Amino acid sequence: TWQMLTAHAPHALDGLRKLTGGEALPPSLADRFHTASGSAFNLYGPTEATIWATAAQLTADDSGISIGSPLANMRVYVLDEGLDVVPVGVVGELYIAGEGVARGYVGRPDLTAGRFVADVFGPAGARMYRTGDVVRWRADGGLEYLGRSDDQVKVRGFRIELGEVESVLAGHGSVAHVAVVVREDRPGDRRLVAYVVPAVGVAGSGVVGELRVLVRRVLPEYMVPAAFVVLDVLPLTANGKLDRRGLPVPDYGVEGAGRGPRDVREEVLCSLFADVLGVERVGIDDGFFDLGGHSLLATRLASRVRSVLGWEMPLRALFDTPTVAGLVQGMDGAGGVRLPVTAVRGSRGGRVPVSFAQRRLWFLGRLGTLGSAYNIPLAVRLTGVLDESALAAAVADVVDRHEVLRTLIGEEEG
Repeated sequence: TWQMLTAHAPHALDGLRKLTGGEALPPSLADRFHTASGSAFNLYGPTEATIWATAAQLTADDSGISIGSPLANMRVYVLDEGLDVVPVGVVGELYIAGEGVARGYVGRPDLTAGRFVADVFGPAGARMYRTGDVVRWRADGGLEYLGRSDDQVKVRGFRIELGEVESVLAGHGSVAHVAVVVREDRPGDRRLVAYVVPAVGVAGSGVVGELRVLVRRVLPEYMVPAAFVVLDVLPLTANGKLDRRGLPVPDYGVEGAGRGPRDVREEVLCSLFADVLGVERVGIDDGFFDLGGHSLLATRLASRVRSVLGWEMPLRALFDTPTVAGLVQGMDGAGGVRLPVTAVRGSRGGRVPVSFAQRRLWFLGRLGTLGSAYNIPLAVRLTGVLDESALAAAVADVVDRHEVLRTLIGEEEG
C-alpha cells in the first residue's frame, strides 16, 4: 500500500482520512498524508489481535511515527527478555492482551505456545500475544515502532536493532523507503547495508552523502551502514513484504573515485586500503569508513601499515583523518616510516634511488602478495662429469656482468 501511494502525485491523497498497510508507515508518506487530509490516523494491529490494537492521530511535528496507545478493551505491554516492564524510552518487545487476542493457531500447538503466553499482568487465565515488534514508549504516552525483534543482529560483537537504524534513515525528508540488512558477501565479514528509495523528485546521488552525515551524528560507529544502495523500488514478495533475497549485492568500492597517489607512501597506503577493504581501487581522498571500513578492519589496517611501512598508526588517527592523504600528513609529523632504497654492490658501489618498478616490487613483497610472480625457476640437464668449480665460475661471471643481479633492496628511515 505504501509503495503504491508514494508513487502517486501528492493530490492523490486528497480526501483520505484513514489508511492501512502491511508495513510500517514511512515518515515521508505520513507528512504528505497529514498535509492532504488535515487529520491523519495510524492504526496498528496484527491479525492475532483481530485486528486493531492501537491507534494514533499523527501531527505535522511528529519525530518518529507513533502507533499510538491501546484501543478500548485492549492492553499493551513493552517488556524485556525476562517479561519485565521497561521504562519510557527503553526499547522492548510489544505484547498485546485484551478481548481481541486470538486463542492460538489452529492445529499448531507448538507455534501457539511460542506466541501466546500467560498475561502475568491481567486477570487469572488471561493470555497475551508476543508480537515480535520492537517498540518504546514515548514521553507523550504513545508507542514508537522501531522494527522487528528478529531483525536484532550481532555485528562485530555489538547487538544492533536494524529497525532503529531504519528509523533514523526514514526520518530524513528525502527518503521514501529504507531497508537495512546484514550481508556477509565475504566469509566472516558481516556488514550493515542500507537500501534507500528516494522520495518523489529527489535525486538519489545527493541523498547518500546526507544520510551518512545523519547516521554518524545520531548513531554510534558500529551502527553506521558500511554501504548505501539507492534503488527505484524495494523488492517485495507476493504478499507485499520485503524480499531480502532480491536485494542487490552492494559495490563497496563504487565511491572510490578520488585522486590517485602522488608518491610511494600514498601508493602503498592506497593499496593497503584496497586490500583490507576488499575493493579494486582507492583514491587518496576516499574515506576508509565510506568504503565499508569499520573498527575491526581498522585494526587490521594498522597491523598491515606497521608491517609494510614500519609506522605505528594510531587508530585515533584513522578515525580523525580516514583518508590516505590525511594519514600521510600524520606520517610526516610522526616520522619513522620505512621507505625502499637500492644498495648496489659492484664497480659503482654506494646507493642509488630505486625506480618506480623496483618500489612496486618492494611493496608487493612486503604486502605478501608477490608470491613467485617474479621468480624464474630454471632446470639445466648436464651430461658427463660435473665440474663444480667451472659451473660456479660461470655463474659468478654472469652476476658480475649484470649489475641488477647484485642489487639489494634495503630500507631507510624517511
